[in-house]
Parts: sequence; C-alpha cells; structure tokens
Amino acid sequence: MTQTLATRAKATHREKRGRMQRETRTHEVTQPAVPDAPGLHAAWPALLLLASGAASLIYQVLWIKQLTLVVGAEVLAVTTGVSGFFAGLALGGWVFGRLADRQQHPLRVYASLEIGVLILAVGATLGLSHAALPFAALQDHVGALAWILPFSLVGIPAVLMGGTLPVLMRAVAPLAMHIGRTGGRLYAANTAGAIAGTLVVPFVLIPSLGVLGSALAAAALNAAAALTALILNRRVHAPVVVTGTPPSAVQATPHARLALVLYALAGGIALGYEVVWSQAIVQFISTRSFAFSIVLATYLCGLVLGSAMVSRHVDRARDPWGAFALLIAAAGLVALLEIAFLGEWLLQGQAQVASAVFAATGSMFAAMCARFALAGLCIVFVPTLLLGAAFPFAIRLGVNSSHVGRDVGIVIAMNTAGGIAGTMLAGFVLVPKLGIVHALAALALAASVIGLIAVFRGSGSRLFARGSVLALAVCALCAAVFTPSDRLATMLTKARGGDLTFYAESEGGTVAVVAQRSGENRFKRLYIQGVSNSGDAMTSLRYMRLQAMLPLIIHRGTSRSALVIGLGTGITGGALLPYPGLEHRVVAELLPAVVRAVPQFKGNYGVSTDPRMEIRLHDGRRELLRNPQHYDLITLEPPPPSAAGVVNLYSSDFYRLAASRLQPAGLVAQWLPLPTQNEEDTRALIKSFVQVFPYATMWTTELHEMMLVGSMEPIELDVPRIRERFAQPGVAAALREVGIASPAALLATWITDRAGLEYYAADAQPVTDNRPGIEYAAWVRSADFPKVLTQLLALRSEPPLQDADNAFLESMQTERGTLQAFYDAGLAAYRGDRDAWQENIRRVMRDDESNPYYRWFVGAGG
Repeated sequence: MTQTLATRAKATHREKRGRMQRETRTHEVTQPAVPDAPGLHAAWPALLLLASGAASLIYQVLWIKQLTLVVGAEVLAVTTGVSGFFAGLALGGWVFGRLADRQQHPLRVYASLEIGVLILAVGATLGLSHAALPFAALQDHVGALAWILPFSLVGIPAVLMGGTLPVLMRAVAPLAMHIGRTGGRLYAANTAGAIAGTLVVPFVLIPSLGVLGSALAAAALNAAAALTALILNRRVHAPVVVTGTPPSAVQATPHARLALVLYALAGGIALGYEVVWSQAIVQFISTRSFAFSIVLATYLCGLVLGSAMVSRHVDRARDPWGAFALLIAAAGLVALLEIAFLGEWLLQGQAQVASAVFAATGSMFAAMCARFALAGLCIVFVPTLLLGAAFPFAIRLGVNSSHVGRDVGIVIAMNTAGGIAGTMLAGFVLVPKLGIVHALAALALAASVIGLIAVFRGSGSRLFARGSVLALAVCALCAAVFTPSDRLATMLTKARGGDLTFYAESEGGTVAVVAQRSGENRFKRLYIQGVSNSGDAMTSLRYMRLQAMLPLIIHRGTSRSALVIGLGTGITGGALLPYPGLEHRVVAELLPAVVRAVPQFKGNYGVSTDPRMEIRLHDGRRELLRNPQHYDLITLEPPPPSAAGVVNLYSSDFYRLAASRLQPAGLVAQWLPLPTQNEEDTRALIKSFVQVFPYATMWTTELHEMMLVGSMEPIELDVPRIRERFAQPGVAAALREVGIASPAALLATWITDRAGLEYYAADAQPVTDNRPGIEYAAWVRSADFPKVLTQLLALRSEPPLQDADNAFLESMQTERGTLQAFYDAGLAAYRGDRDAWQENIRRVMRDDESNPYYRWFVGAGG
C-alpha cells in the first residue's frame, strides 16, 4: 500500500513536472523544428553580426556628434537623435523579422540589408553635415515638426540595421532546444562588434579620417559583410525550409507574450541606467570623448559577456522564469548599491591604477584611460553583466522555433521600444525631477517589480526563485530609502576639496559651486559634470574681464551690441555691464542651472539678474544659426576645446558662421587656453581662426590664457580713441581690479598680428567640423604648457599703434617688461627653478607692487 502510494506520488510529480515544462515551452512544439541550414555554421552569422554591429555603432557615434551641430547640444536634441536610431532598430526588427520567416535564402536578404545600410547611412552622414540651416529654418516655420528631419535622417538607415539579427537567426534556423544558446551567441557577437565600433571612432577613425572618412570606413564593413553573405549563400547546399503555416497561424502563448513585455520593460530600465550613469560617473572621469567611449564600451562589454556566459547553459535551465527574474532584479539592486557605497576608495584606486599604468607604459594617455576604465568597472559593468545575461532567457521564453525570424525581431523591437521610453523617461523626468540618486533608486525598484511579476506570473517558477527575488526587492527598497540624495554632491566636494555652496542636477548635467582656497587666497570654482569650468579667482577675473573689455576698447567703430557665448561664472558677460554705449547685451548659455549658480560668484556685476542683460538658453552655435541678429562683438569663453562636443565652437566652420553675424568692422574674440592642449593642437586652433579672418591678432590675457581677436576688416589700434574709452569710470575701475591700470598696460598684452600667427600655424591642419581631431588629441603632459607659452611669447612683435606719443610708448614698454618678467617667473616655477622664480618675482613686485594680479600670486591678493 505504502509503495503504491509512493509510486503514485512519484508519477504525479513526474506528470506535474512534465506539464510545467510543456507549458513553459509550448511554442517549441506548436510546429515541427526547422533543421539547421545545411552547410551553414553559426560562427559565420556571428562573424557577420560582428562586422555589422561595429559599423552600426560607428554610424551612431558619428551621427550623435553631428546632431550637436544640427539641433544643438541640448539633451532634448541628443535624446531625440538617439531615439530615432533606436526607433529605426525596433521597426526594422519587427518588419524584417516577419519577412525573414518567408525567405528560402535569408543570407541574400541579409546582404541586401547591408548594401541598403551602406547607401542610406553614408547618405545620412552627408545629410546631417548640411542639415543645421534647414533645421533652423524649419523650426521657425513649423515648430516641433522640424524634429522629423533629424529623426528621419538617423532612423531610416537604422530600420535596415534592425533587421540583420532576426534575418541571420533565420539563416541559422536553430532547433527548438538551442534557441536560447544561438540567440545569445549571435546577440553577443553583434554587441561585441558594437564595442569595437564604439572604441575605434575616438581612438582611430575620427583623428585619422575625420567624420566623413569614418562613415566610409563603416560602409566598407557593410560591403564586406554583404559580400561574405553572398559567398556563403552560394556554398549552402539547400535553401532554408519554409514552413507552410503562415506566421499568423501560430499564436504566441500568454507566457511568451509576458516574457516579451517584461524584457521590453527591462530594456527601458537598462537604457535608463545608461542615462543616469552618464550623469553620475563624470565625477570620476573627465569630459574628454575618450572617457565616455570607454564607459560606453564598458556598458556594452557587460552586456556581451553576460549574454555569452549564459547562452551555453540557458537551454538546460530548469527554471528560466526564475533565472530571468533574478537577473533583472539583481541588476537594479547592484546599480543602486554601487552608488550608495561609493567613497574615496574609488578615487584612491583610480590614482593607484593610473600610477601603475604610467609606470609601466610611460604614457599619460594610457594612465588616464585606465582611470576611466576603473570607474566604469566599479559603477557600470556588473549591472550590465546581469542585464546581458537576461537576454538569452528572453529569447528562450519568447521565441518560437518555427518562427525564429519573426519572434527574434519582436524581442528586439520590444526591447528597443522599451529602451526609447526608458531614455526619455530618465532624461526628461526622473533626473530633472528626482535627481541622480533617486532616479537610480526608482529604476532599481522598477527592476524589482519586473522580477516579481516574472516569478509570480511566469510558468513554473520555483519557491527558491520567488523568495530570492522578493528578498532582492526588499533590499532595493531599503537602499532607495537610506541612500542620501546628496551622495554625489558630497563625493564631489571631497574629491575637489572645499565647501559645497551650490549644487543642481538637471537633464543637461550636474552643476556645482565649491568654495576653495590656495594659500591665503579664497575663491569659488564652478564644476559642470564634475569638471572645473573656471571660477572667480584673480586669474579668472583677469582673463574673463579682458575677454569682453579689450575687444570693445580697440573696436574701430562704436560698439552697440555684444554677444557672449557661454555664461559660466558670469564674469565675461558681466564685464559688458559697466561698458557704456552698449544697447544690446546678450549671453547664450546652454544650462539653466548655470544661470542659477552665477550669483555665487564675485566680480560679475549681478549679470544674471540685471535687466540690461538678455540671457538666452541656447548653445552658441544654435543661437547664431537661428537668430539673424548682427553684433559688433562676439566673444567666446566656452570650455576647453578638448572637452567632448566643444570643438564645434573652435572650428573654421563656426568662425565663418560667426563672421556672417558681424556688423561692419565687428570683432570675434576667442578664448585660447594653453594648458589643455599641446603645441600641435594649439597651432591647429590658430590655423582655423586665421583661415577665416583676414585680420587676426593675439593677446595674452593671463599667464595660462591667450585671446584671438579677428575681423573681416582692418583692426586699428588708435591710441587716442583707446585712451578715451579706457578713461570711462566703469571701464577703468573694472580693469584696475585685475591689474590693468592704464591704456599702456592694456596694449602691453599685445602678442602678434596675422603675420606672426600664420608663421606659427604654418603647415598645421585647421580644426573643422569634419576634422575635429583636437577633441581626440592625446593627453597633455604638464611639461607641455611651458613649451607652448614660450613659443607664443617668442612671437611678440610691436603693436601697430596709431598716434602714440613717446611718453605712451615708453610706458607701454615698461609694462611689457614687467609682464615679461612675471611670465619668466611663472615659467621658472614650472621648471622648478626656485632661484629664477624669486629673482623675477622680486623685479615684478619692485616695478608694480600695487598690482592686484601680481600680488595674488605671492599670496597678498586676498
């Protein structure tokens, strides 16, 4: 009796287990399994997807860069472009996935897709390079409908890209029992190609080939993939079998549909993480394009490794729903905990890794890349590893073996559509409304909810999986409640030293103001995305005041209007306020949070609230494109040209645009920082300027800064006119505060004219929109700055003064001698020559002891 009951219990258990397995894989038996395509090994489609994935990411990186020229650097513009790319991928996966199941020769279809991508993607690259003006015109006439233009240019080629994976899955035609493994491997190959494409753009392609040349290199990959597919098609001995049942006849089971929906939501969370991480991780990297490329590659690397590791085991997993739920929920929790437990240990680890790499390679560039990689590994890698591991389970749960192309296309389309929603939700709602930490917490809790739905609504989840996911959800809730919202602000303050006086998070980036000190000198510094963007120290006050006032004073005509590109600390824009006669004062600034931070800084004359100043929330290039207004002065103080996206304000293309917005005899003044690039890059920057302006001059505004002043008409240094303008009370007082006490001292900052600049730039390649190589230049060593400064000072010539008397000339020569002695002292300090420093600084203080600029350097400036 007991044995009979035991036997019945075992039979019942086996029957239940069998029923659960059949329910889990109902889609696997609805149609006979399609045999593998004769003669086609899965390694070939993986190789093809590797190439097409690399090409696709090359295009995407290029297009996002170009979009900053078309629609501006605003997050809305960039996100719209990214959404267009993903929307194309989703539509392509959906459409071509369904078509693939009807094709006897899917490799031919794949080759056609690659040829189509080649043509459309190169066309899109050319179109985007000329789309800025049409887009601006469309915005003025049709408003929001103008966004269809960039959206279409990016999205249409992406439609064909989205069809490659489902078509190649159909070419392999995996058996039902190998769907998860095959799909995971092909997805991993495609993502591995994406990693290669992400890295090759900043490190190789753009520096050597430019934007259009990089697009042609990607097109070569498309052509190679298409040719390879056609050759393989000839070698396959028989066509892929097409089932007689139409796709609509096989309906997805409820559990398969649930898997698709949940993975779509998971895709939204994954892209949401990427948006939030891009804001958070900048505290530990820089704004260089290399840094973001390395972080993006880390993100993709986690996806590909996770998918590759799991794909070999996914088809043998007894509880695929439980595994899927655990991976998604764990990814959310880990992403939040990594931010919660960030500390000085990461900064110390970065320093140690950079030091070790530099000692091994002697390359500062390699050392900095190692810093970025460590930050990516500590913040990004583990969650994406878990998210990548979830993809094979989504393939197994949601794909029917008889309709591989259709169902893989649906998985990709749903996941990509979720990614679009996640990107927009994180960028436009979560980060602006909740802040970075709470946005990450919201995403972690959403991941927990997805995990809970999967284990409690999916088929056959085990008790262990349900309990584990529930525990992860509870941990995520606790982490969300107890992680302080100012976590990153605290980290920034510790990393930079000082006291935090202002902090804001928005869709455009983090903006912080930190009160710091150098010896006895106290000042505040502005940090955007964790990177210093100047401050109100004496050095900054001096060059930013001169950035506005010097060109106004030397202007040949009467200045009535001026545009400042980049508000920053407000000092350059504020310098327009005490200058009389200006009727239109305009500042173009991208980030609203910067405007709110401006009152923190001294020396800007309350520019952010003064009714005489109009602040327009646009990036500078967009402002000039959309507004036909002309100015007597356009002066720029953007971030350094090595920062990602900023090179567009240093290119000859931009200077031509600026020149078209000048009044007769109008001037363009460009800030030229010296420590941020080596001599070759400095020569390229000067070349791009003199290439546009037939009349160009250079001035030294501070030990570390120069200024280029250009015009389409002759620049006249009329001494009586300059004296008259300098004598205006507001102007004289503003310049005396920064160590410019007389017109002679102002003109003593002259370096050279166009002839000297042409000699210095000589055979340098100019910076252009198509050749923005300086953005991808090697890292600058500290020893490079003295060399650059010495070379530029050697260009010093006599300024072409008009109507200058002997007394003025003698005074100017005295001022030039004192300034040169000060620069010699600074160069000696960089060389570590203490005796030469002391000798020169004693002379400077003897000649001009009351000068506040010189006194600041010896600790007497307050």
